[in-house]
Amino acid sequence: MGYLPLGMAFGILFSKLQLDWFYGILISVLIFTGAGQFLLVSLISTYTGFLEIAIASFILNIRHIFYSLAITDEIKKFGIVKYYILFGLTDETFAVLKANHASLNLNQKDLEKNYFYITFFNHCYWVLGSGIGIFLGSGIGFQPDGVEFALTALFSVLTLSLLQNSINKKPFYIGLVLGVIGLIIFPSKYFLLLSIFVGILILLFGKKWIDYAK
Repeated sequence: MGYLPLGMAFGILFSKLQLDWFYGILISVLIFTGAGQFLLVSLISTYTGFLEIAIASFILNIRHIFYSLAITDEIKKFGIVKYYILFGLTDETFAVLKANHASLNLNQKDLEKNYFYITFFNHCYWVLGSGIGIFLGSGIGFQPDGVEFALTALFSVLTLSLLQNSINKKPFYIGLVLGVIGLIIFPSKYFLLLSIFVGILILLFGKKWIDYAK
């Protein structure tokens, strides 16, 4: 349900774009990328072109490819719902799914239901929150200053939750160290892209060491 206030934050920011309210709802229903939607609001507000939006969105959301790969073995025997699960695989949903998989011992049928309902309700909470946020921003005139911090707060909570349920904590410490070093040596405008690229290289070439959980 943390997606309710996060969706509201997106809706409030979207309401300042002077676009019809239903576009915000459609974005949440059809795109549903969480952080990518916050980026989209920023890009639209600066009149960015379609090509630039596509490139920036791809770079930001490229991590979702690895999320999909990380759950492929778990969902490959699911029915048609596996395609919806892949569509709705946001950062937060991925974190909850992996935490549940680590802590619950479910058979194939129950695991499929678990994955589907978590994804579905996260999607619903996000769309509902977006609608509430658009109403607050356009109808009441709620000011958006600082609401984007909701995204950072939710990322932090889910990261700590996943860390607690993870046997192998090396990827977390690698990401933490890489983030700190990246803030120091990477240009701010390329921080995310370069951090992802270096992180991928570390995961690829250090896989054996990382998989050794002790």
